[in-house]
Amino acid sequence: MKRSLWCIAIILMKELFRHCVGYKIDWRKLFLVGAMLTIAGVVFQMFRLPYSLEIWFLSPHVTVSSYESLNSTIPLSETLTKARVEEFQFVLAAPVVSVNSSIKLIQSMPVEPKRVTAPMRKKYRSKSISRRRKKKIKLDDKPKLLSPSPPRKIVPSRFQRYIWSLSPTEALMYAKKEIEHAPVVVDDPELFSPLFRNVSVFKRSYELMEMMLKVFIYPDGARPIFHEPHLSGIYASEGWFMKLIEANRQFVTRDPEKAHLFYLPYSARQLQTALYVPESHNMKPLSIFLRDYVNMIAAKYPFWNRTHGSDHFLVACHDWGPYTVTEHDELSRNTIKALCNADQSEGVFVAGKDVSLPETTIRTPRKPLRNVGGNRVSQRPLLAFFAGNMHGRVRPTLLKHWRDKDEDMRVYGPLPDRVSRKMSYVEHMKSSKYCLCPMGYEVNSPRIVEAIYYECVPVIIADHFVLPFSEVLDWSAFSVVVAEQDIPKLKEILLAIPLRRYLKMQTNVKMVQKHFLWNPRPIRYDLFHMILHSIWFNKLNQIQITNS
Repeated sequence: MKRSLWCIAIILMKELFRHCVGYKIDWRKLFLVGAMLTIAGVVFQMFRLPYSLEIWFLSPHVTVSSYESLNSTIPLSETLTKARVEEFQFVLAAPVVSVNSSIKLIQSMPVEPKRVTAPMRKKYRSKSISRRRKKKIKLDDKPKLLSPSPPRKIVPSRFQRYIWSLSPTEALMYAKKEIEHAPVVVDDPELFSPLFRNVSVFKRSYELMEMMLKVFIYPDGARPIFHEPHLSGIYASEGWFMKLIEANRQFVTRDPEKAHLFYLPYSARQLQTALYVPESHNMKPLSIFLRDYVNMIAAKYPFWNRTHGSDHFLVACHDWGPYTVTEHDELSRNTIKALCNADQSEGVFVAGKDVSLPETTIRTPRKPLRNVGGNRVSQRPLLAFFAGNMHGRVRPTLLKHWRDKDEDMRVYGPLPDRVSRKMSYVEHMKSSKYCLCPMGYEVNSPRIVEAIYYECVPVIIADHFVLPFSEVLDWSAFSVVVAEQDIPKLKEILLAIPLRRYLKMQTNVKMVQKHFLWNPRPIRYDLFHMILHSIWFNKLNQIQITNS
């Protein structure tokens, strides 16, 4: 029988060969067809793999681990299909957990993926298992871990270990010494040196802040005054800082013993909204409320009394911010106050200790960077522009001398409808070389930051005003400061500025813009980080270093 089958096969092969002898084979087509079939086979196999190619060829991302406490085992959170379990099981970082009164992660040991035999299955009466039943099959609660390979530890440098070993007080003293001997910065791609008083000092201080600074946020206080940021309007700076610092993981610590600074998380705007009686002109209830809050945290925690509040800070943009601290001597005298109303003539704001907080107008909290940007110099036909409500001592004087007096000086009260129909407020700022920023009821004005947003050189008219971040920024590089008494000579002062200097200032306005932007997710050197750095920097300025 076998012999006859072989004979038939040989006869068929001979007959096939005889038929093919007369034909010419196109080897190119044959090679192309073979290549296409090979590619199709590879793609088909890729889609059949239980894991992506990234898991097969690179380090896998699946972690199978168990965490044991004193009396119980936390079960696996992942369930894998039976088909996958039968083929491979990966163990990446099996954490070693100490069995103490508190579960503490000691170290993570990466393990190379190896083939593992799947657990034995029960013999089912039926040979076919439904898909639904397959998905319900889980791994054992305590998977068998493979013998790990030697751990690959990320060893901190000696410098990092030294920094971490310091107490908060020692760390601040070390940072103070480091900043005094900051290495010279010649050309930094992220920092534009003409904007700074000393770019080398700023860069070293900022680096040390990123490396070292830890802030403890008091959890106490009821909403809306505490922990509820106000994110729109002209007082939004305090709310945006609160929102971003409370969501921050780099600088915030839950261990107050490790903190260099302590944040009082209240909103002056919410304080005014919740407690002020309209038309009463009485701010004392606000300051009494804040006094009682400070006394409460001083009684509850040891940290205020330890330094009398000198390592605590608050952030308040409302005009009344300075006046709400007057009922508590240590709060007024010792605490670092980041205030929009940075008026050093009233005795509350102390330059060099306190921080001038930029006042920013946020119209759309979901889009804080809306309309940022401006026209080129050639598209700025107006010399100067101002429009706003009439309050305070400066604005009436400005209108008295310049409203309807000069076509180059567009000075208004509230922008008239006849004018706004042709050109909006923002378009006016984007079309002007200089934007006038006179003070209102208080020395601060949101127009300063608005001018920077629209790349218009700000002209600041407010005596006794400490400009934002003036401890590190050189405002003469991108703004003009005019004394209140020189308002009648305003056009003469602006025209006396040479074109070359104006072009440099306008370029510098564009470069400084990134330091005044609220980003939904903070980035290096933006407004959130600049505020935090100024608080850190001024805290270091208070430290006295002895020769010993």
